[in-house]
Amino acid sequence: MALAMLLLTACSSTTFVYNRLDFILPWYLDDYVELSREQKASLGQLLKPFLRWHRVQELPHYVLILREMETTLDAEVTAEVVAGTFSELERAWLTLEEKALNWLLLLGAELSDQQIAEFLAVLQEQQLEYEEKYLDRSDAQQREDSFEDFLDTLQDYLGRLDTPQRAVLKRASADLGRMDGLWLEERAAWLAQLNSTLQRAPGWQQALRDTRDARETNYSPRYRDIYTHNLEIIQAAIASVINSRSPRQDRRLRKKLKNLREDFETLIAQAKPD
Repeated sequence: MALAMLLLTACSSTTFVYNRLDFILPWYLDDYVELSREQKASLGQLLKPFLRWHRVQELPHYVLILREMETTLDAEVTAEVVAGTFSELERAWLTLEEKALNWLLLLGAELSDQQIAEFLAVLQEQQLEYEEKYLDRSDAQQREDSFEDFLDTLQDYLGRLDTPQRAVLKRASADLGRMDGLWLEERAAWLAQLNSTLQRAPGWQQALRDTRDARETNYSPRYRDIYTHNLEIIQAAIASVINSRSPRQDRRLRKKLKNLREDFETLIAQAKPD
């Protein structure tokens, strides 16, 4: 029950949003770089085969994951079951990320040097904002923020959590290792590497792919240790809360999963033949 990572779509109108991704994604990219009319049109053409691939090849996997999640609710949900679902979702995300990189590289080749500089400047500005937001927090505030994020995510699927369930999340949040500083260090190193790669010397596309492929192995041992520790705590807490759900929470959770699965099934059925 990897509720905190559920496929980007906690939205009740999944099909509405998904069917408009060819419009939404260029609009989203405008937050990072101002595209010309011609570039937006080119991006739209690049997105069409990517979105079709995702609908035809990947959404069926999402349906299977959701069916498995629904089935696990019929028995006790263990931390190991949650970990398995996390792994499935992570694989789905990495596949999506790898495929998306192909059209992003094609788009990157069309950008001017000024647009690349604009893009990098936005990322650097985000870095400074993240540092200001996260690094000044006390440990107590960090734990409270983690608890609130955890609570909001689970309540979206279960409804209001009771006092014992909230206590589980409180204890889990208190046991989490603090990662904000380490994450920002890793992100700063990635930005420096990205800045160099996007000077677009010959072979820059493959260099960017290599950077992505080596990302996890490049994380510091300290980062990997805390990430693994935190993931185990989160998975155990999710299992505990799921197992303590009330009949009302059970109905809400099953309905949320069923609706999301049926949305994906509808999108698959809407795919036009080649």
